[in-house]
Amino acid sequence: MAATWEESVTSSINTIYLLFSAYLVFVMQLGFAMLCAGSVRAKNAMNIMLTNVVDAVVGSLSFYLFGFAFAFGEGSNSNPFIGTSFFALKDIPSSSTYDYDFFLFQWAFAIAVAGITSGSIAERTQFTAYLIFSCFLSGFVYPVVVHWVWSSSGWLNPGSTRFLLFGSGSIDFAGSGVVHLVGGIAGLWGSFIEGPRVGRFDAFGKAIPIRGHNVTLVVLGTFLLWFGWFGFNPGSFDKILVAYPDTTDQGNWTAVGRTAVVTTLAGSTAGIITLFGRRLLVGHWDALDVCNGVLGGFVAITSGCAVVEPWAAVVCGFFAAWVLIGLNILALKLQFDDPLEATQLHGGCGAWGLIFTGLFAKEEFVVQAYDSGVVGTSRPYGLLMGGGWGLLGAQVVEALAIVGWVSLTMGPLFYILHKLKVLRISVDEEIAGLDVSSHGGQAYVHTDENQPRFYADYVRMQAN
Repeated sequence: MAATWEESVTSSINTIYLLFSAYLVFVMQLGFAMLCAGSVRAKNAMNIMLTNVVDAVVGSLSFYLFGFAFAFGEGSNSNPFIGTSFFALKDIPSSSTYDYDFFLFQWAFAIAVAGITSGSIAERTQFTAYLIFSCFLSGFVYPVVVHWVWSSSGWLNPGSTRFLLFGSGSIDFAGSGVVHLVGGIAGLWGSFIEGPRVGRFDAFGKAIPIRGHNVTLVVLGTFLLWFGWFGFNPGSFDKILVAYPDTTDQGNWTAVGRTAVVTTLAGSTAGIITLFGRRLLVGHWDALDVCNGVLGGFVAITSGCAVVEPWAAVVCGFFAAWVLIGLNILALKLQFDDPLEATQLHGGCGAWGLIFTGLFAKEEFVVQAYDSGVVGTSRPYGLLMGGGWGLLGAQVVEALAIVGWVSLTMGPLFYILHKLKVLRISVDEEIAGLDVSSHGGQAYVHTDENQPRFYADYVRMQAN
């Protein structure tokens, strides 16, 4: 039966909206690149830029060949825990039955995960290791979690047709857990197994500050990520026009604006609280602190962005800031070295975002997002909003399941790479800088103006 004119227009608008959202999410790759480049020392800038490009290109191929099947495969071999059997690519919906715009949007999410992990192990990792873990993470580990939460047959999906956990399912609308917690826990294991950078802690375990070389790039990257988040969160309404059967509203557009607003409020609140909190702790204002605070707020609100009120987003951002500050203090005490604070930011704030949603989700918005606004529908919602324990329990289960799954997969992978001596570079290479030791460039080795500025000059002086 041919589609009516109205159906064709609706389909076109939905496609354009999702594609534009995918483009915004892809812009976040540029934001990651700028943030990473500014946060590392100059002698590693080329390396970190290259790894960001590699995350995109390797992730594209691995997600196309394997990842999409694991995430959304619905063939005879599919089950609630993994989309399809390994190499059973016949279970990927054929090109005539699935939308390319949906694939592109999911691909943009997939390549973001590896970028999070890359930041945790920056400045000391062999390039071969980047290729291996990026392919494995975006092609298998991450897509399995996607299937749990976002596939209609996933065991954590709030609209699952097979199993509805605690009568609710887990609400992770744009991926505080699926994207950020996965990337953060993967980075945790990589950074832990590699150990801290040379010179990060002295012989007594005291932290020695290692500052990035360009705060301008950090701020630029932060604003690009902020811009991209307007595709990340509002764009997760993959169809902006969906007929609500019992209302006069014509679809998800009624919630898109609110989702963008709560995203902004959470990030802004976390940024200002982090700025003042760190000012009290260290005694000065720091642009890097407020940038990481903003991103921590965005990470936290990503789970519940479609189902909470704007005032709740302020609460989310407030606590996200203290989660970030607290985890950074703990990391120093444990001599854990993450150059971009990616584990603390994406892992810690991502976990808080899941819990926050279980506490503050509003029933009306949950029905709107997951039942197309059908009047009379009853669903578990936020505990502090009177919705009982069902949703919060599902959120906790998702967080624990992600931590367990990523630990069981990425932990052994990093350990094997370590044992095969293909994970960490040598001490001499690290001191010289990855740009010169691995990529044929020049790198700064001293900041004192009376000392040689480039590693090549340093080598010549040593030879003489």
